[in-house]
Parts: sequence; structure tokens; C-alpha cells
Amino acid sequence: MDFEAGSEVEGLLERVRSFMDEHIYPREAELHQALDDEVKAGVAYPVELEQIREKAKAEGLWNLFLPDEEHGAGLNNWQYAFLCEEMGRSPLCAPMAFNSSAPDTGNMEILLEHGTDEQKQKWLQPLLDGDIRSCFSMTEPDTAGSDPTGLAARADLVDGEWVINGHKWFTSGAVGAEFAIAMVNTEDSDNPYANASMIIVPVDAPGFDLVRPVAVMGHDKGPGHCEIRYEDCRVPEENLLGARGGGFLIAQDRLGPGRIHHCMRAIGTAERALEMMCLRAADREAFGGPLAEKQFVQDFIAKSRMEIDQARLLSLNAAWKMDTVGKRAARQEISMIKVVAANMVMDVLDRAIQVHGALGMTEDTPLAAMWRYSRTLRLADGPDEVHKMVIARREVGRFLKKRAALEGSTA
Repeated sequence: MDFEAGSEVEGLLERVRSFMDEHIYPREAELHQALDDEVKAGVAYPVELEQIREKAKAEGLWNLFLPDEEHGAGLNNWQYAFLCEEMGRSPLCAPMAFNSSAPDTGNMEILLEHGTDEQKQKWLQPLLDGDIRSCFSMTEPDTAGSDPTGLAARADLVDGEWVINGHKWFTSGAVGAEFAIAMVNTEDSDNPYANASMIIVPVDAPGFDLVRPVAVMGHDKGPGHCEIRYEDCRVPEENLLGARGGGFLIAQDRLGPGRIHHCMRAIGTAERALEMMCLRAADREAFGGPLAEKQFVQDFIAKSRMEIDQARLLSLNAAWKMDTVGKRAARQEISMIKVVAANMVMDVLDRAIQVHGALGMTEDTPLAAMWRYSRTLRLADGPDEVHKMVIARREVGRFLKKRAALEGSTA
């Protein structure tokens, strides 16, 4: 593979950098506060961020994650990875500014791929235009999120309506969202992977109860990670997204690109943390000289540089493989980078906080917010342990298959 972004992507990358320099970094703290203060039911984005989003849209820096030129920038996963990394330098604000933030990105992808014409017109187009936000309702408090075959939420078709009952939480972005895509059981087959379906649920549907934003590391403001109860929640039959029992297939279509996006944003976050670490170490004096001259700090910086570059190469390789052989064939690489990037960014952020001392624990720098945001990545889209388990299974299976082939050839 070629590790150069290419002239087209380099041009977009420079435009994204310039936009962030002008509109994101100077107002970052204010935008964080505005997200906390202004987002509520019926209000998807704070006023100042809405204004920035309009500028991004006018400059053509919009829906960059979508691979088709009709709706996005026509970039493949590998090309978008470079832009995604840059956005990750301000992971709370920049993706929203470019209409490229989760969970909307994943929801747009599956609506585009699996939605009916009516669903695309009613739900996808307003998302593409940036008029609304959405959320994804899958994780449950009473079942293991790492094993979605155990989902308890259920929908039954009654007189042309889906009647949904279930208890969800960590429905990210539900505050201010227009609708949720809920993954619930609709079938009773012996195959646990063929029982769940995806259903579009407007937040004003009868029986949709947003109980609370769950406090995550002490933070419960903004779009939130919400607890939701579906209590005889009724939506029309045509709100089924894709085929009945096809929820797992759709979820995999959603999670593959989403994991790469998370990883590349994590790399961007780590790059910014390393930059802040180096500047702080150069400027801060203690015990007779700059921190940058202390061996322990030099070890922090050197390790961080090596780990970031390793993660980037592994992530680009996974994205390239997705583009060349497909998401299914790239499952191993996607699982590997999901573990590597999520752990790498936490290590780099921890070192950067340490070099900043008590300042690093405050909201006076972006480090604490980036740490809080990034810690979820070791759980989101599959915890480390599950990815390691499937990585190991595939590796063992690969070598068993190789041995069986060799034994067969000598029989």
C-alpha cells in the first residue's frame, strides 16, 4: 500500500486543518460549554456550533465520511482515515462541525445501504443536510453488551405497528436527537444471530421514555449517553430498517467503518496530546532545568511517538484492506486496531496529563475532556477482551487450517 495521502486528500486535509485553526481551536472551550448548556430536547446543536457547521457546509467540508460522491466526498475508508485523524485532535467538536460525528455517521451509512426510499427521504436526508441528529439504541443495562445475542428488548408486530418493550442505556446522543435506531428482538428462531431487527423510533413516539443521561466519569451534559425505556412504544410497521431478523448483519455493516473512524480519531487525539506534552516539557522548569531534559519525560515522549506511528500504520492497513477485499475479510485487522488504538491513546493521554501535573487534571486544557471521551473507546463497539478473544480464535483457526491442508497433501 501507498502511505501517501495523495493530492486530492492532501488538499482536503489542508482545508480541514485551516478550518479547525480558524473556527474550532480558538473557541474549543466555549463550544464544549455550549454543548453542555444548550443541547436539549428539540435542540440538536448549540447556536455557535450551528454557525460553524454552516460555514463548513458552505466550504464543501461536509459528510466527508461517505464514500459516494452523491452524498459525500467520494473517499474510500483509507483516504478518509487521514481526515478523520485530523478531526480527532478535537474529538468532541470537530466531527460535529463537519457533520461526521458518531452515532450519526453509522446511522447514515445503514440508512443509505438498507433504508427504503421513504426512510431515506424522511430520516436520511435531514441527517445528510445536518438539520437533525440521531442516536443508536442497542446496549442494555441488564444484559451483557459484549454479547448482543443476549438482548432482552423485544418488538412485536400488532395491527400494523411495532410494539417495543425494553430497557436500554448508553444510547449515545439521545438528548436533542430526532430519532433512535433500536436493535431489538423480533424473531424466535434457533439461530441467535437471526432474531434481532433494527427499527427506527422517533423520540416523540408514544412509550419512548428518555429516563436520564447517564453520568460518565462525572459528566452527564450535552447529547449524553442515555438510559431509555421502551414501554409499549408504538411505531409504524414501515419503520423496520432492512429485513426482519437482519439486525446483526446491519450492525456489522455499521460497526466496521465506525471502528476505523474511532481509531483514527484516537490517533489524532494522541497526536495533539503528544504535541502538548512536548511543549509543556520544553517550557516547564523543575529541579534546575526543563522537563524535556529529564530522562523519564524523554521516555514518555519517545514511547508516545513510536506507539502513535505504529497504531497509525496498523489502522491505515485495516482501512486499506477494507477497501480492497471488503469489511468481512478485514475483520481481523479491524479487531486488532480497535484494541491497539484505544489503549494507545489512553497511554499517551496519561503521560501528557502527568507532564502537565495538576493542570492536566483540570478543564483549563483539553486533556481531561479528551481522557474522559477516549476511555469509552475500550468498551464502545466491543470491549478489548472480546476483540482479543476473536483475534485469538481466528489465529488458532488459521493455523489449524494450514496444518490440515499440509496433512491432506501428504496423505
